[in-house]
Amino acid sequence: MEIILKEDIANLGYKNDIVTVKSGYGRNYLIPTGKAVIASPAAKKMLAEELKQRAHKLEKIKKDAEELAAKLEGVSLTIATKVSANGTIFGSVGNIQIADELAKLGHDIDRKLISVKETVKELGSYKALVRLHKEVSVEIPFEVVAEEEA
Repeated sequence: MEIILKEDIANLGYKNDIVTVKSGYGRNYLIPTGKAVIASPAAKKMLAEELKQRAHKLEKIKKDAEELAAKLEGVSLTIATKVSANGTIFGSVGNIQIADELAKLGHDIDRKLISVKETVKELGSYKALVRLHKEVSVEIPFEVVAEEEA
């Protein structure tokens, strides 16, 4: 079944993409929750007209995302966390901590745009991927260090 996405959905597509999904997924989840509509010929025409009108806005959004990516290119983070005697972290470091560290540096980025490939449960160096736009993403290296005790 072909559908038009109304919002970005991880591992499926971005807003206004026409994608093919299994009928059950479309009818039972995506359409009732308002995340998609059926891609009928009339809906496709409306989408084409809407995209034509919004092309200028989308170009500006992409340009802003590229500028932010350029600012983030040289950024390297150091995240201090509580550590046990053998070097394991209490809990784990995820996108929330990375977003907080970026906010301290003046880059206000939504935590939902940040993804960490592996689970961070030990001290060391890792990389996080920040998806700013469907065509613009940047990798940010970060290091997890032991928190200094006062």
